[in-house]
Amino acid sequence: MAAYSFSIGGVLLLCLMSIVLAVHSGSSKGRAGALSGPVLPADDNNLLYRIDRAHMNAVEALTPFVIPAVLAMMVGVRPAVLATLVWVYTAIRLIHVAIYLRGGNAAKGGSVRTILYVAGAFVTVVLIVTTMVAAMA
Repeated sequence: MAAYSFSIGGVLLLCLMSIVLAVHSGSSKGRAGALSGPVLPADDNNLLYRIDRAHMNAVEALTPFVIPAVLAMMVGVRPAVLATLVWVYTAIRLIHVAIYLRGGNAAKGGSVRTILYVAGAFVTVVLIVTTMVAAMA
């Protein structure tokens, strides 16, 4: 497993990011006197909404990426290939969160944020296919 240490670090950073966003979301809502749970109305100009959605996006994207990453290690995907996919995906997710939290036009749906989300989904599909090919070899 030492060969996968760089990939493991990236996967753990993704998990940590999800936890940090959960704490940030909960504490931000608490300071604002808002209830836990979804922030309504759904408004990209509302910081609490953006924090909540950044957290939910991170959670929603985590499982479809982490499971294939772990399986990739189990079936022997080349460590350099896996590390590249993990860190490209991690960079995309970190930039996505930063843009979403910052707000403005780049954070609105259909713009830079959406492009980053789709790019992350594409990397996830590449990881799934790569893992599938390695498992069948």
